[in-house]
Amino acid sequence: MNFVAGRVSERIGRQRVLFWGWVIALPIPVMIWAAPGWGWIVTATVLLGINQGLCWSMTQTAKLDITRPEERGLTMGLNEFSGYVGVALAGVLTAYAAEALGARLGLLVFGLAVVGLALVLTVVGVRDTLPWARAESAAHRLRPPQYPPRYPQGVAEHPSTAEVLAMMSWRDRRLAALSQAGLVEKFVDALVWVIFPVFLVAQGASLTEMGWIVGVYGFVWGGSQLFTGRLSDHVGRFWPNVLGMWICGAGVAMVVLGDGAPWWSLSAGVAGFGMALLYPNLSASVADITPPAWRGSAIGIYRFWRDLGYAIGALGLGAAAHLTGALEAAFWFVALSMFASGAVLFVWGEETHPRLNPAD
Repeated sequence: MNFVAGRVSERIGRQRVLFWGWVIALPIPVMIWAAPGWGWIVTATVLLGINQGLCWSMTQTAKLDITRPEERGLTMGLNEFSGYVGVALAGVLTAYAAEALGARLGLLVFGLAVVGLALVLTVVGVRDTLPWARAESAAHRLRPPQYPPRYPQGVAEHPSTAEVLAMMSWRDRRLAALSQAGLVEKFVDALVWVIFPVFLVAQGASLTEMGWIVGVYGFVWGGSQLFTGRLSDHVGRFWPNVLGMWICGAGVAMVVLGDGAPWWSLSAGVAGFGMALLYPNLSASVADITPPAWRGSAIGIYRFWRDLGYAIGALGLGAAAHLTGALEAAFWFVALSMFASGAVLFVWGEETHPRLNPAD
């Protein structure tokens, strides 16, 4: 749905895609509340995936439409920070709601309140930003910007979906490097949310310790993005992205090189800081070097590759642990993948910030 959202938004507008994303979310709380079996829960989860693909892609694309090129890092940092703060708050609020009203009724009340508020805000408070993207394209044709971006060469002004997919995936090696880095960095999330808790319990950590250790990763990742995105507006995107991949991979490797809750917490913090360096700035890099006429499609395809990393990473780390019989192998699989992906980004990538590396 990331893929679909970006492409469709260039035809019908960002606000309309955002609206339909929230309309699709309306049945989810009711289905969970009324579910007679797991089939309803699975279907609700599918609808949730559609909602996430449409809505989160549009919040990112719309912000980039109205952001100055030199401030895209700040914008992406704020976007991802606010999104993951929302995830954390929802976790706390739904726990209290479930405790007070019961799991089903609590989720029903919370879910309907969130979806209803989002729909009202979308209709009343959100302006479509597609005209800004079109105005930016027209302005570039009439008068090149002071710092011309390094857009891909030999591409039509309005390329087909297949052409954009090819450009993002292999034809332009800079965009391909960013896409593969986005895919591989999601291996870390798959590890942290699935294998890491199991590993900690197997090592004798209490459930409370496990919650705090895993939480350190999320807190450092989410909070650091407030300044790591802004940092890239000053020093460029290239080194935050490359170093972020390597620092995050180092944090993952550290987990199996030591013992005890303080060490594991430090390892989680290092991984979280590396993720904060790369997460908003990979998206900002894509926006830097894709023309406004098909920026929405490019971001959608980047997010398609990035979020596909959840599935590929889960399969890879699961296979590594299964074939070796040791959970530690999953950590080494992810750490080595991050180091290798960072190397690809180092070789194929370049500085994308138009002020720091303008086109000739």
